[in-house]
Amino acid sequence: MPFVRISLLKTVSASDKEKISKAVHHALMNEFNVPLNDYFHVIEELDASQLYYPESYLNINHTGNMVFVNIFAASGRTYAQKEKLYATIAGSIAAETAILIHDVFIVLVENGTKENWSFGDGKIQDITHVKS
Repeated sequence: MPFVRISLLKTVSASDKEKISKAVHHALMNEFNVPLNDYFHVIEELDASQLYYPESYLNINHTGNMVFVNIFAASGRTYAQKEKLYATIAGSIAAETAILIHDVFIVLVENGTKENWSFGDGKIQDITHVKS
């Protein structure tokens, strides 16, 4: 039940935006066992003047084409699952678009379990694929 916000330049094509979103979702399905229809993404298009980052950080060089992926998910995944998720997302985006793997910045925010989510109707839904 992740919620994903992807921030990137307005100049990224509609086709690449869709590929980026699908790359993130497929990685979440494969690495976090997220169901196919659990697909809630917002793509935020920004001007270059709205994105700030260093040219190099932790020996990773960045270009002018950064993509920021912020994933909000329930707690409970292992270090290994997270590591594989990040590698899969960045690798897929780099393989399917002009975005370099070095320019994919990912933040996972865990916010507890299902009582912290409402998918509509102003209620906490009975979500069976997430442990309480």
